[in-house]
Amino acid sequence: MGFIAPNCFTTGKVSKETDVYSFGIVTLEIASGRKPINPKAKQGEIILVEWIWDLYGKGELLAAADPKLSADFDEKQLRCLMVVGLWCAHPDHKFRPSIAMHFKC
Repeated sequence: MGFIAPNCFTTGKVSKETDVYSFGIVTLEIASGRKPINPKAKQGEIILVEWIWDLYGKGELLAAADPKLSADFDEKQLRCLMVVGLWCAHPDHKFRPSIAMHFKC
């Protein structure tokens, strides 16, 4: 769990898509200032990617911004960073971008 793509647990295999998943988690970690798993967090916020997906669905993505930023950031850039992180960490590996797509962004 954490940086390991969920499909690694079911298939036992690693691939380019699992690397992309890990990149997405690192991206979300940077944007939020949180670890991928925090057992001390409130219910619903323990698993970082699930919490940020939930906020994204509610249209509250910036609520996950690292509090240390103190609102001193470009909202559009942070939102873009988080969306890229979510895209890379998509639960269905078929919807994750390729490594080549990262370099085009």
